[in-house]
Amino acid sequence: MPPSSSSSNTDGYDLVLRLLLGVLAVVVPLSHLAWLSGNITAYLTGTNWAPYQPTNALLHPEQVWSDAGETSLLIGARIVPVLLLLALGAGAGVLWAQHNNRSGGRKKITDMAKARDIEPLMAKAITDKARSLRPSLKDSKHIDAKDTGILLGNLQGSRHEVRMGFEDVAVAIMAPRSGKTTSLAIPSMLGAPGPVLLTSNKAAGDAFTTAYEARARAGVVWTMDPQQIAHAAREMWWNPLASATTLDGANRLAGHFLAASVDASQQGDFWSKAGSNILSQLLLAAALDARPITDIMQWLAFPADRTPLDILRDHDFAAVAAQLKGTVEGPPETRDGIYETARQYASALLNAEIAAWVTPQKDVPEFRPEQFVTSTDTLFLLSKDGGGGASALIAACADSVMRAAIAQAERAGGRLDPPMLAILDEAANVCKISDLPDLYSHLGSRGIIPITILQSYRQGQKVWGDAGMDAMWSASTVKVIGSGIDDPDFADKLSRLIGDHDVETTSTSHSESGKSTSVSMRQERILPADAIRALPKGTALCFATGMRAAMLDLRPWYWEPGAEELSAASARASQAITARAVAKHAPTQSDFGLAT
Repeated sequence: MPPSSSSSNTDGYDLVLRLLLGVLAVVVPLSHLAWLSGNITAYLTGTNWAPYQPTNALLHPEQVWSDAGETSLLIGARIVPVLLLLALGAGAGVLWAQHNNRSGGRKKITDMAKARDIEPLMAKAITDKARSLRPSLKDSKHIDAKDTGILLGNLQGSRHEVRMGFEDVAVAIMAPRSGKTTSLAIPSMLGAPGPVLLTSNKAAGDAFTTAYEARARAGVVWTMDPQQIAHAAREMWWNPLASATTLDGANRLAGHFLAASVDASQQGDFWSKAGSNILSQLLLAAALDARPITDIMQWLAFPADRTPLDILRDHDFAAVAAQLKGTVEGPPETRDGIYETARQYASALLNAEIAAWVTPQKDVPEFRPEQFVTSTDTLFLLSKDGGGGASALIAACADSVMRAAIAQAERAGGRLDPPMLAILDEAANVCKISDLPDLYSHLGSRGIIPITILQSYRQGQKVWGDAGMDAMWSASTVKVIGSGIDDPDFADKLSRLIGDHDVETTSTSHSESGKSTSVSMRQERILPADAIRALPKGTALCFATGMRAAMLDLRPWYWEPGAEELSAASARASQAITARAVAKHAPTQSDFGLAT
């Protein structure tokens, strides 16, 4: 019984202490407000200013201001102080809520990186870095923030902007509707100082419609839309064979058709490899003879056609011609299987509407990557998920642009100025560049800034394999992880990367002599896997090379200045897409069996 009585007495003392502190928290400010408000009322009514005595002002105002009327005292020393205290309390509550709940109910995570921990991504350091990377800014007295780097968001609960520099390369893993387009792709495009490349599988209400007019003011907007996602008019064509006049170039182009059709785990089998080889040999022949890429479909349909063999021999590719001849004259079952595999890879070229984007057109300009990388133009590359050969053309075009940028950077002394931004949204679906992980290791040093956006880590493993995705992850100097991470292994990996912290644990024991308290320290994860899985929308984790992990508040474009203008532009562009779709699919008289 004694321990129980002691515990009960201690709890009673704690309750009294809390009650006393609560009363003081109300009475002290209220008494000072009563003294101040009463004196102001006295001054306004011609009464003398009273000396400092807040307690009497609250309890006995008639003694402090003996010459004042009852109504003045009621209002000045009673009603107004209470109203002021309530207003101050409400204001403090609002400020506290905005500070701790700034983005719609998000809980601030403590023990993540502070501003000093990620100083290289802060305004001063990123501006100094931009001066050293971009000769055009060296002598500028003032540099706009958008010219210093790409905005990732704000350090959680602060106004500190976090930017990746123009030598960083990034991977963003964000689930659908977690802000990858509104908070990363679109703001990056709007602030880009140089050329911009965007791949996407959506148009209406996406980066295409939102950024189109703004980017049109910066330069020419090129749109490659072979599957008519945006129902865009064909106002350009691109020659994929321009870089296929060498065996390496032809192999790369064939590799894009292979990657678009077969997962990484299956690309090494006999039929896939043989089909890719035949495709490469035929693409090389078509490029050497300045033929349209669609000619390879005729050669694939008739393996006995000797035209590609003659072209290869005439251009001193005798060894390649011998390989092609060996396949053509091999066992019919094997030859037919290889050619059928190649036909499947390139089947999109049978579609005249798709083929028109990659074959010479007299009435529209040709898109030339080597000119694009020295401009401030924009290239939208649109393709549907699982687009097969069509997505191969998208990947091939993106790859040709990045390789043209590398060549231009080498000619310019090592780097592009202004840098080129390549946002590979839905990269695992519409832009499967097989050696993208290898490119990551040096793109940033050339002023080419790729941001590969994936829905999950496993999605990247499916396209590039475990080793390839691990290589891309390791080569990325900035990694952004948004909400919607449901892979437990990946979430645990992130949790371990964030690290542990010391947690103070207090334990209380009761004995006959009373209550005793002990404090001990233990380590636990700063952000366990379940908390990473439950990251609220609008927040993201940022891992930068050599720095602690930071929690970011994302900055969607519709929160920024000029959002109304962008919204109106997006609405106009979306309406235009709808109008084009309606016009294209409008019924004609022949649909109803009527004569024209």
